[in-house]
Amino acid sequence: MTRKTLWFLVALLMAMIVAPVALAQTAGTTAAGIDWVDVAAAIGLGIAAAGCGIGQGKATASACEGTARNPGASGPIRIAFIIGVALIESLTLYALVIVLIK
Repeated sequence: MTRKTLWFLVALLMAMIVAPVALAQTAGTTAAGIDWVDVAAAIGLGIAAAGCGIGQGKATASACEGTARNPGASGPIRIAFIIGVALIESLTLYALVIVLIK
């Protein structure tokens, strides 16, 4: 792992820790001052969105590579790609619904 990547991950971790504390509101909080359910829901949604973004990127790269290797199979590859991306995107939507319901 390069130093630049390591610093990026450290900054991302610090942002995940500092942002909920800095943006916390007093309405609807617990006795400690922080509604931890909201914090957990936000972190869960962020993880789901990041996982979906990585999955969609890999699916797109694989579909492009498969089409480049075999242009004759571009139709079935495209159909499988669209179905796969729709299923990947549904994970983020399910996580969003759970966060909004909580």
